[in-house]
Amino acid sequence: MGFRERAADALNLPKDLTLGAVIMTITGKHEAYVENYMSLIEYTECLIRLQTRTCKLEIHGTNLDIAYYTNDEMKITGEIQEVKYC
Repeated sequence: MGFRERAADALNLPKDLTLGAVIMTITGKHEAYVENYMSLIEYTECLIRLQTRTCKLEIHGTNLDIAYYTNDEMKITGEIQEVKYC
């Protein structure tokens, strides 16, 4: 854990604001919201790979689709089978 993470923990500050940590909310197995991503690396109907500040985020599944995206968030639909932090 780095200095910034320890400071955020000690001060009880939210890591998404202080560190730009990725936030992922999955509803069931057919919908996911991702916030605080930096860029889209790969997009197929089986894999969506995103770059975050601290790692790469991979969403594996079938019939994956990006329903919408902005600079800060995106909604992914389809059958989500696996989420990996690389």
